[in-house]
Amino acid sequence: MAAASATTAEQSHRRRSVSKVAIIGAGISGITAAKHLSGHHPVVFEATDSIGGVWKHCAYRTTRLQTPRQDFEFSDYPWPPPATGNDDFPTYLEVLDYLHGYATHFNVLRFVKFNCKVVQLRYIGGPEAEDSTAAGVYGNLLNGRSVWEVAVEDTQLNTIQWYEFELVIICVGRYGDIPNIPKFPQNKGQEVFKGKVLHSMDYAKLDHDAARALLQHKRVVVVGYRKSAIDLAVECAQANQGPEGQPCTMVIRSLHWTVPSYRIWGLPFFLFYSTRFSQFLQESPNQGLFKALFCSLFSPMRKAISKFIESYLTWKLPLEKYGLKPEHPFEEDYASCQMAIMPNNFFEEAKKGKILFKKTSKWWFWSDGVQFEDNTKLEADVVILNTGFQGKQKLQSLLPHPFNTLLVDSSGIIPLYRGVIHPLIPNMGFVGYLESVSNLRTGELRCKWLARLAEDGFKLPTIHKMLQQTANEIQVMKNTTRFYKRQCVSTFSISYTDEIYQEMANTSN
Repeated sequence: MAAASATTAEQSHRRRSVSKVAIIGAGISGITAAKHLSGHHPVVFEATDSIGGVWKHCAYRTTRLQTPRQDFEFSDYPWPPPATGNDDFPTYLEVLDYLHGYATHFNVLRFVKFNCKVVQLRYIGGPEAEDSTAAGVYGNLLNGRSVWEVAVEDTQLNTIQWYEFELVIICVGRYGDIPNIPKFPQNKGQEVFKGKVLHSMDYAKLDHDAARALLQHKRVVVVGYRKSAIDLAVECAQANQGPEGQPCTMVIRSLHWTVPSYRIWGLPFFLFYSTRFSQFLQESPNQGLFKALFCSLFSPMRKAISKFIESYLTWKLPLEKYGLKPEHPFEEDYASCQMAIMPNNFFEEAKKGKILFKKTSKWWFWSDGVQFEDNTKLEADVVILNTGFQGKQKLQSLLPHPFNTLLVDSSGIIPLYRGVIHPLIPNMGFVGYLESVSNLRTGELRCKWLARLAEDGFKLPTIHKMLQQTANEIQVMKNTTRFYKRQCVSTFSISYTDEIYQEMANTSN
């Protein structure tokens, strides 16, 4: 960042205008955005040497897709036939191959500048954009005037180049880059621990041999119980087979529901939450009086569906045996996009004693391991933090003042209209931050919507109406799950999709 703080004269002299559109990040969202905005010849700035985003840089050897491949597929680029004939959940390498195939097929890689890290954004929109905002109107995305200056560091040449664009699309997602590190009282943090501490993001960067060496014959503590923590526990167990192997202990603060497959009591899972009828039982934004009354009348049925799924999961998986049954309803995890597929051999390793569990609300370090609120201690050689990422902070770090202060509202939510446009930040799109059950499909739809908006194919509502729409969506999430800040649209995804298509169909006058 220090290199980016050149004098104003130097910045003006070095500024380049190479395209109307900048895209930050070449993960799934960035590549998809580049494909749909290809008519504008966008420039995609990718900080690393490859596309793929979290699938490239935050995946483990055992990481697999969490939704069936048919639900994680571009509308115009099908998956190749699975190698085994019935593999519904591709490996992370297969996902990367699929994304590379998509980018190659649509000639998207020509837009990507690799090893180019965006280090600073500067707003230069001028009074026209400010007047539009003051009038309560979100201006055109492409109007012939540069709105953003972008400072880009070439990480190989160690140089800074400034560019200017009319539209900037941020596709860095909520995962990766800035780890969420727990805070501890004085003298109880990792500095007192004699062993090794690393975040899951750092573990993902290790090659196979280095990862195995880190885990093998070591007393490993894995903090967390979401999908990445579960995968890591399995890898740890696999590295510690045999008499000299050590068990891996999962330290769990919050439990979440996991499923062994996408069938419940023999029924396809999509029947419960992904059909028009099943979602008609769920509250949705902008619903009419009849729908509201229907949802209220049939709320016991929603609870019964959740109980029905829970009954299968507690029968199929030894959740109660190991104290892993969540206290909250299954529906709350589905509504917050936290449902995970359980690896086939997870409980087999637990049965062999290779994976142990410790449920606690508080823990901290001591010299030889970790200690818990019940004053018990656990000796450890390695502690791996699967504690998530600071997605909001990552976005705020990119934005200049005052937009970094406007990004998150007073309730801790990023209000993105259609999951893309922040009503208070001009000429900028965000793709890949808001989640759904199928992030690829939803991301593709949002990119289509954004491309049509950039072509002035339709007009946005007023800033007030956009903020009201996002508030309505958040209220539905609050009514459905305690984890609403994850901003997932899973329980009303069909009406959400319908509204986006309807808006795209409303051509500008």
